[in-house]
Amino acid sequence: MASDQTFFDTLKKSFVDVPIDASNDNAISTTDFLEASESLVTLFDVLGGLAFGPVKKDITGNVTKIRKRQLAAPAGSSDTLQSLVRTELKEKKHTATEGLLWLWRGLDFTAQALRTNLSNPKHQPADSFRAAYANTLKPHHSFVIKPIFSAAMSATPYRDVFYKKLGGDQSKFDAQLEEWLGALEKNMSILKEFLARKEAQW
Repeated sequence: MASDQTFFDTLKKSFVDVPIDASNDNAISTTDFLEASESLVTLFDVLGGLAFGPVKKDITGNVTKIRKRQLAAPAGSSDTLQSLVRTELKEKKHTATEGLLWLWRGLDFTAQALRTNLSNPKHQPADSFRAAYANTLKPHHSFVIKPIFSAAMSATPYRDVFYKKLGGDQSKFDAQLEEWLGALEKNMSILKEFLARKEAQW
């Protein structure tokens, strides 16, 4: 990463660039959303690749489930996340829909951790990630998985190291983080509302 580059300059796809069709029930582009999710997991390499391996594996595994469904589905029936869910559930299947729910939880965990850390300049990232984990993934994890994720939270670098690793000019980085995080939170909010609907249940 060049000295003036930030983490956000290295992303293949940003959540800022994920199309949302407000005229079609806030439909989210499947391809762009999955690419942005894959780009997000590179954040865990910055945090500490080995410790955050389980978090990264969880997110990428669910991206794979959704993409597999998208590629196998009839043309045009899975262009948006919402249409993908509807067409899959009509076939009495739910592998990709369940994958989307778990992907949402993983991304929501990340969004909450970064928002908490951004809003509390004295918070160490480990504390922010720990609080976000308790709010999002922890209630759905088994007693076997919880210690693995807890170990990752504890391995998060200190604040000054973490933000230095994300690189570049601080004011540029702050603006990019706010824009990217706002876009991620918008996607999370739309999906939360959709996944709670009766039509998205199995």
